[in-house]
Order: sequence, then structure tokens, then C-alpha cells
Amino acid sequence: MNHRLCLIALAVCAASSLVIAADAPQLSASAAAQAAPALGLQARLEASVGGKVPAMGAVSIRHGQVTELAVAGLRAKAGAEAVQRGDVWHLGSNGKAMTATMVARLVERGVLSWDAPLSQLLPELANDMQPAYRDVTLRDLLAHQAGLQADIDESWMAVFYDDKRPLHEQRLAFARIALAQAPAFARGAGDGYSNSGVLVAGLVAERATGLSYEVLMQRELFEPLGLRSAGFGATHRGQPLGHKAGEPVEGMEADNPAVIAPAGGIFMSLEDWARFAVDQMAGEQGRGKLLKAPTYRLLHQPAREGGKFALGWRAQGSMAGVTARHLAHTGSNGAWFALIVLKPDSEDAVLVASNASEDVNADKAVRAVAIATLKAMAP
Repeated sequence: MNHRLCLIALAVCAASSLVIAADAPQLSASAAAQAAPALGLQARLEASVGGKVPAMGAVSIRHGQVTELAVAGLRAKAGAEAVQRGDVWHLGSNGKAMTATMVARLVERGVLSWDAPLSQLLPELANDMQPAYRDVTLRDLLAHQAGLQADIDESWMAVFYDDKRPLHEQRLAFARIALAQAPAFARGAGDGYSNSGVLVAGLVAERATGLSYEVLMQRELFEPLGLRSAGFGATHRGQPLGHKAGEPVEGMEADNPAVIAPAGGIFMSLEDWARFAVDQMAGEQGRGKLLKAPTYRLLHQPAREGGKFALGWRAQGSMAGVTARHLAHTGSNGAWFALIVLKPDSEDAVLVASNASEDVNADKAVRAVAIATLKAMAP
């Protein structure tokens, strides 16, 4: 199997820890023991990097204000360039919450509807999609309630690396494949994490506006929040590089195909990621820059009673031994690992990223730093 197909195999077939987006974090007390809460954020990172985890960065937010931003390590293994505070990090499926927020802005303006059926939102696919998907809504897609399979087949995914068509046409082709797959479960009857579902939601936004997902994200999210570092795809020399099997990767093979961007293809600086986190929490209190307060709250509540997924988030009642409402997610493209945890009621948050991934246990290092930081925040 060549290098490119190795990436695809990870991206499509990695079960519960999908490359594009691992399921939201389940943080354990054993991981917390690896990074003592008594240490400051900079010390926690410095104790966690080296070897096969070249670099990490993290942000601590208290009561809606950034209290610590720290980075440690190297932009690339065996290189001489240290990571910088303004460097960008690939966020993987942490971009799903951003996609959901962009869609919500279109809904607030009446361009889209939360409740319109997919057969109306994508009429050109209505006859070809599985009948079970025809009544699926945008809320179903963004909260993993649609019944769609997690991903399309690996052999189909590989084709999109070499596809030269405009991205909208590629996404339409991707959606045609995904919507022809048999449902994993009945709509609304379970939680079935699906990269395909969020891509279809991005396609719906493209069709309704006539603009690409990338342009929509720039217009609806990056520019209003001042996220000047935000972009799509793989990072390049002069910035941290992702790593696979402990070695830096570049170019096309360093990320998933661009077609999948709505499900997880965004990079940005820690400072800009923190701006997004702060706005999500402030928005519930009527201080958000992007949406009305009820819309933020809609994004943050489970889509069904007893369900674990909100729109772009996983909702949890406790974490790190603290009982409180938490919104969390992880993201990875097989070369990076990033985690975000929000406590909207107190407007506290922790964001941690690494330029390596699960194959060298970078996910455990990221979780350990997050747990220790959450514990240090606890009353």
C-alpha cells in the first residue's frame, strides 16, 4: 500500500477513532496522572513533547478570557525551528462545530431551514438517495442523527485525491455515494458519528448560496471573528508540520482530500481558535458576534433526548471529575490531534493541539494536558 493509500485507510477505516475526527473525548483519571495539575500550562507542555510528539500548544480560558497560551517543541521532528505562539495547527473535526455555526448563520437569515427535508435541500439527489434519507434535516446531519454511515468506502475516497473537478461537483459526487449507502440506523434512533453527514450539510449550504464551502466559511465565520490565520488543507514549511509514524509529512498526503473539508479540513492559530471558543460560550449569554443567543443554545444542546451529540459538539454532564455541562470534541487527520473542551455556564475552556496523532500516542498526551488543566480550573 503506498503512502497516499495509507492515509486514506486511516481516514476512512479507523472505526471509533476516525482520522478526520475522532469521537469526542472520554478523558480518564489515569491520563490525568501524567500531567500534574500543580504545573502551569507551559510546564505541562514541555513535559509532554519530545520523541515522537514534536510539538504541542494549548490555551486556557477562564470566565471568557484567555489566561494562558503556551507552545512547546519543534515545528518538525529533527528540525531546528521551535514552534511559535502564532503558528497554525490543523484542527481536524473540531471544524465540525465551525461548519454548524456557518450553517446556523444561513438559517437565521432564512437562506436555509433546520427542518426542511433533504429531498428538498438536494433535489438533484432525491431520486437516487436511500428512501430513509429523504426526510433527514440539517439538524440530523450536523448532530449525527441522520443514520448515514461514518464514511464512504475507501476505494471511492481515494479517487478524490486526483479529482480535478470544482469542489462543489466533487462534494455532489461524494454525497451521491454516501446517500446511496444503506443506513446504519433509523433516522433519530441513535448516535452514529458520520463525517459524510457533515459534508452533506456543507454541500447543502453551497447549493443554497452558490458559493463554495471555503468562501462561506471565510465570509460567515473567519472574517466576522477576525480569524486571520484560518485556512484549509495541509500546513507548509515555516509552520508546524503534521507527523505520521513519527516523521513529518507535507503536501497532498499530509491531509485528507479537500472534498472532505466541511467535516474537518481547517487550520488556524491557537489565538484564533480561542476566539471561536470564547464566542461560542459568550453567545449563549447574548454576547456572541455571529448568532442570536437562542441559536447558540440550539447548537449546544443534544439533538434528541438522551443523545450525546449536539450540532458539531458532544455534550457531557461531567469531565475530569467535575459535574457541569461540557461541550467537547477531538479532531485528527492522522498527522495531528486536537481537543477542545468548553464549560459554557462558567465560560471556561481548554484547547490543546499536537502535530502528531494517535499512531504515536499523541492523543494520550493531549488528553493528559487537558485533564490536568481542567483539574487546575476546578473550584
